[in-house]
Amino acid sequence: MNGRMSELIPFTHAVDGERLSGLSGGTGPGEPARATAVLLHGAGNGSKERLLPLLSEFAAHGCHALAFDFSGHGESTGLLPELSLRRRFEQAVSVIDAHARVDGPLVLVGFSMSGQTVADLVRHYGDRVAALGLCAPAVYAAQAWDVPFGAGDGRFSEIIRRPGSWRESPALDVLRRYEGRAVLAVPGTDEVIPPAVTEAVSEALARSAQFTHWELPEAEHRLGLWFRDHPGDVREFVTAVLAGLGEQGWTATRAWVAKELPEGRTVDKSAFLSGGWSAQMRRLTLDDGTELALRTFVKPFFRRHAPGLLAREAEILTLLAEQEGVPAAELIGVDATAEHCDHPSLLMSALPGRVRVDEEDLDPRVDLLAAQLARIHRVVPEQRPRLYQAWTSPERVLAPEGALWERAVDVIRRDPPPYEGCFLHRDFHPGNVLFTGSGAGLRISGVVDWVETSWGPADLDVAHCSTALALLYGSECGLGFRERYEAHGGHRQADGSDHLYWRLLDALAYAPDAVKLAGPWRELGRIDLTPEVLAGRLEAYVAGLLERYA
Repeated sequence: MNGRMSELIPFTHAVDGERLSGLSGGTGPGEPARATAVLLHGAGNGSKERLLPLLSEFAAHGCHALAFDFSGHGESTGLLPELSLRRRFEQAVSVIDAHARVDGPLVLVGFSMSGQTVADLVRHYGDRVAALGLCAPAVYAAQAWDVPFGAGDGRFSEIIRRPGSWRESPALDVLRRYEGRAVLAVPGTDEVIPPAVTEAVSEALARSAQFTHWELPEAEHRLGLWFRDHPGDVREFVTAVLAGLGEQGWTATRAWVAKELPEGRTVDKSAFLSGGWSAQMRRLTLDDGTELALRTFVKPFFRRHAPGLLAREAEILTLLAEQEGVPAAELIGVDATAEHCDHPSLLMSALPGRVRVDEEDLDPRVDLLAAQLARIHRVVPEQRPRLYQAWTSPERVLAPEGALWERAVDVIRRDPPPYEGCFLHRDFHPGNVLFTGSGAGLRISGVVDWVETSWGPADLDVAHCSTALALLYGSECGLGFRERYEAHGGHRQADGSDHLYWRLLDALAYAPDAVKLAGPWRELGRIDLTPEVLAGRLEAYVAGLLERYA
């Protein structure tokens, strides 16, 4: 890098009656740049000075790089108590529009409070935003956006200190929809940002983005200071943010997919599929019209466990290719350890049909679900899959207080009942089944998500589907699923308290309100499934189980 490229040039920018102090570096006017990287400092005594090492590093990577002081900070004019989230956003837009490459790609990096500002800018600039770097970010309730910060004892502070006010932040919705490259830098100790906020941002980014959750175990909240003193982490962070720039960060995965395709075929278009929770799903349409499905594990937990999960799914799809009556995808390729891809991935044929969580044709759909589950349980593999894993325990249940829930938890305070094992899907519910047709032509066209396949009691698969039906359509729908399953030749279920054990072992995993399970259903149009509705249905279902089987 030559001296001119490394030089950081001061600038001032007038906006909103203030003069903002900034620095720029990297490529000069008229020279091509990979992107414009915009670095945004946090609140309090934050300023651009802390970000100089990052600014220089982005410039060294071929970016046009900008950093500036918001009004009331650093060398800019203005009073901090008069600043607001809205004014931060408007000042950032004004600087970007004046100093970034016109219509060129943007890389946005925000620290702490600027996590909210970055989300506001993503909403404003849309597809122009190629990559994000969020460093110990905060997000805020919509009511706080217009309110001046004040001196720490005014309305802004009152809003943001209200427990859980951030949960309905519009920023989270923006980050859920963002499909570009994103790196979330998380310090080992953060005395400012609650862990639940960091988890929510991570969950939001994992929904659609090419996402990396990057932990700095020895760092604290002020990551600008950490980067100032740790040049190795600066280089690693910038390299990660810019990975695959121009291809939304998916360069390695695209190359791997291309090698797995039939000779001469190419991917014509890619579409993100909603409705998933553990993984990102994309439908790939080839140049000859063939459709494939790409499953990618991005969430930190599932990425860690991807080698086992995806290897198992690949094995099960190979097994099911020889089975009649179980419509599963054809395996094309798998990279369970992300040796070749950006994230662990599995490529398979796309199945026809769609997920149905509406109420039309509900009765015949539930009958088809019962018959399909009974057929799955008749699969006899040459080698048994792993033993089932319970998804909760008496110590882990987060049930509301009350005699009903205490009684329910007491039911699972015992060793598992004896059972005759069989082949389990282990995550069979309406969200993992595809339907085609309607009325007399209604059919199940696909069963997906075989990563949890196990060996265990048929009661456990029946229990899981029953819980989902109760949450989607009311407790009676869930309570009656066992009888439908047995009527279609399913394995005989355990008697009385033994069957109750399996049903509650599943249902209690979703206490107190099953919001996590219902997130994909809401994406599919079931916006009626509020936490209050789900909590009420779960309680009614648990009460019904105790009345029927205890």
